[in-house]
Amino acid sequence: MEETFVPFRGIRNDIQGRLLCYKQDWVGGFKAGFRILAPTTYIFFASAIPVISFGEQLERNTDGVLTTVQTLASTAICGIIHSIIGGQPLLILGVAEPTVIMYTFMFSFAKQRPDVGRELFLAWTAWVCVWTAALLLLLSILGACSIINRFTRVAGELFGLLIAMLFMQQAIKGLVEEFRIPERVDPGRLEFLPSWRFANGMFALVLSFGLLYTSLRSRKARSWRYGSGSLRSLIADYGVPLMVLVWSAISYIPSHTVPEGIPRRLRSPNPWAPGAYENWSVVKDMTKVPFLYILGAFIPATMIAVLYYFDHSVASQLAQQKEFNLRKPPSFHYDLLLLAFLTLMCGLLGIPPSNGVIPQSPMHTKSLATLKHQLLRNRLVRSARDSFRNNLSLGQLYGNMQEAYQLMQTPLIYQESSQRGLRELKESTLELASSMGSLDAPVDKSVFDVEKEIDDLLPVEVKEQRLSNLLQAIMVGACVAAMPALRTIPTSVLWGYFAYMAIESLPGNQFWERILLLFTAPSRRYKVLEEYHATFIETVPFKTITLFTLFQTVYLLLCFGITWIPIAGVLFPLLIMLLVPVRQYILPKFFKGPHLQELDAAEYEEAPAMAYNNAVDMGVAVMERFPQDAEVLDGMITRSRGEVKHLCSPKVTSSSNTPSKDVLRFPEMVFSPRFGERRGDKTPPRTRGPDNGSSTSNSGGGNNI
Repeated sequence: MEETFVPFRGIRNDIQGRLLCYKQDWVGGFKAGFRILAPTTYIFFASAIPVISFGEQLERNTDGVLTTVQTLASTAICGIIHSIIGGQPLLILGVAEPTVIMYTFMFSFAKQRPDVGRELFLAWTAWVCVWTAALLLLLSILGACSIINRFTRVAGELFGLLIAMLFMQQAIKGLVEEFRIPERVDPGRLEFLPSWRFANGMFALVLSFGLLYTSLRSRKARSWRYGSGSLRSLIADYGVPLMVLVWSAISYIPSHTVPEGIPRRLRSPNPWAPGAYENWSVVKDMTKVPFLYILGAFIPATMIAVLYYFDHSVASQLAQQKEFNLRKPPSFHYDLLLLAFLTLMCGLLGIPPSNGVIPQSPMHTKSLATLKHQLLRNRLVRSARDSFRNNLSLGQLYGNMQEAYQLMQTPLIYQESSQRGLRELKESTLELASSMGSLDAPVDKSVFDVEKEIDDLLPVEVKEQRLSNLLQAIMVGACVAAMPALRTIPTSVLWGYFAYMAIESLPGNQFWERILLLFTAPSRRYKVLEEYHATFIETVPFKTITLFTLFQTVYLLLCFGITWIPIAGVLFPLLIMLLVPVRQYILPKFFKGPHLQELDAAEYEEAPAMAYNNAVDMGVAVMERFPQDAEVLDGMITRSRGEVKHLCSPKVTSSSNTPSKDVLRFPEMVFSPRFGERRGDKTPPRTRGPDNGSSTSNSGGGNNI
């Protein structure tokens, strides 16, 4: 994104860029057919369940003034509008936890003021939204989103991990509350006796952990050994929402032997209940708010504007990280402008505003990457099979595959298309075919097994379209009318889903992976190099990795600690924003520039990673110890700038001492100069010279860049 602070220029550039691909955004979604329902359903549950929980929290904290009906309505209305006229369709909008905290604070403030009180609370928050919209409008016009270029990986991933911690904290708090008497209920009821409260809590643990475990397992269904391929794909695509339904049904098994309130379920009024729609006419009460309070609304509005500016921009940034290889332009400035109007609209309707949310937005992009991989895979496999039937040569086969690949690409290219995977597949197979003397012969399936090869070698791409965002927003809106059905879901299922979302957001977060690396035994660290891994593991000394990770961890704990402070806790994004000058001016004094570029490459100082082609002189016996993974997309891992290194083909190798076909297929496998260091070897690895193949000693391969 171009850094520009000229008024209106950023908005103009965003609109021009997105208009060029607006038609294709819709065409691409409809061309995906029924397969678009998989990411749609997945992100619908990821969006609706937290919003339902936040609605219940608001109902308790505002004495029923705001309920789940309002949070669902806000998420649906804002989501529909953004999916149609928004800039970045991968961005998911919803009512977020900071909004709940701010509205709770504002209600407590208004309730204690007799000239505002409960009656004028929504009218006063409408004025807060008016001021917030004005500030967001000003920020978008002045190009404040250009600063997002300065939010490097260290800030984005720290913020993502903080959100994961908050989701896990909410899950733990919810489970603890299952053992207690809830607020605004009759404590003398049978289900609130100590014995039944304990039974309710234990049953809640079963339901929440059951949902968590089965959801995590179902997402990896494609790597199961059992069942047909179509069944495993169905479970992988729809397993998580299915588990919500299954465990909700299981909660009714003991219904005839326990009191009616066990397990506890959602409590929200129907949208047609008396008083449920009073907030929609809040505009007529805005003139009743005293003028002093209208001016005072600017104070919370400033805090909310800062929150929304940061949350919205970072959510959009995480949804379009470089490793996703997106090919359409971003739209930070225009999306912030649209958020200003959406905030104003929500305030005038008397509902809490929605903004870009984490981890739903990057989860949406990942689910669409899985969809694009499936669509590409099916088309290329079909093309290869047609070549087999026609007895074509390898050259003709790859010509057909390349043509099929190009037909699947977006015609409006913003970034250069990545065809690394197809080239690697072609080069490795042609080399093997040439060694067998069959280069011009018809394709032999023993040489080229496209079903096994294509999953590993296709580049990561995303099905960029608007349809999934629109459909999930419509489904969230339908939940308002389906409120009686929602009340059948146990609250413990919600807590299990919160924990699932926290865990699901961790893969691809380098900060989290470096934390795991610190807890890895020194004698087992070489295992990291046997799998797909980030380049910094090879090029940065372990001591530097440790210090950098400890800095991030301390900063994360500081941000998390601030969230526990009443009202001041909503200002935690200010600490995240403080990372910009810290990264730019302070960290370079403690870490070498090349190491920082590898650990936290800023867009404005990005440099290509060094190529390490020094093959370690190792026996086949070591090669055979490499772990064999299943499908890549079952645990799709994103890496810095999309660069990953792998040591061998992730296929099953021979268990004998005879070199397998896969070893022959990749004769130039890349081994890290730090391979011996990660294994704990004391002697430096022996490498071949680049020209004559002579053995030389390389004791500092990764220390200097």
